[in-house]
Amino acid sequence: MAPKTARARAPKFTAVTPRDEERMRALVAWTARTLETPNPVPFGAEIVHTRTGERLMRAANAVKKQSDPSLHAEVRTVRLACKKLKSFSLRGYTLYTTCEPCPMCMANALWAGLDRVVYGATIADANRFCRQIRIPAVEVAERSDMTCTVVGPVLRELCLTLFTHPNMQKAFKTWSSRK
Repeated sequence: MAPKTARARAPKFTAVTPRDEERMRALVAWTARTLETPNPVPFGAEIVHTRTGERLMRAANAVKKQSDPSLHAEVRTVRLACKKLKSFSLRGYTLYTTCEPCPMCMANALWAGLDRVVYGATIADANRFCRQIRIPAVEVAERSDMTCTVVGPVLRELCLTLFTHPNMQKAFKTWSSRK
């Protein structure tokens, strides 16, 4: 399946780059490390400088671990990055995420002023395993008056391996999210 590229307002970047694929592979490998812990998660995110590719911050979902429904990987990464920069603005940065951001996460990315959001698996993919608000990230971006390019899915099949890993499948059975 060819990656979809969509944008809100004027885009700076519209195509998947070799750096996007390289970053996504590295993020999947990093996120996969959680699969061998007591709290496995398929959701990982990282923020990198858009021009240089230098990583600023990365984090995994901690909703269950911290008993906080807002601790999605994307929100955690934005919070930690802003704290590190001592700024509420992440202009000049790109967010990579193993799964398409939910509306909360995409709104957070918009408010932070990120240049781009690049995702792997789709919301529909995630919904096969856990509850999701099925509003595409690009729709959230397009309905905003803030600028952010949304690119994905990128390496979707690779990102899906995080969801289908046997340890993650066991963990999904303990999540009460499908009720």
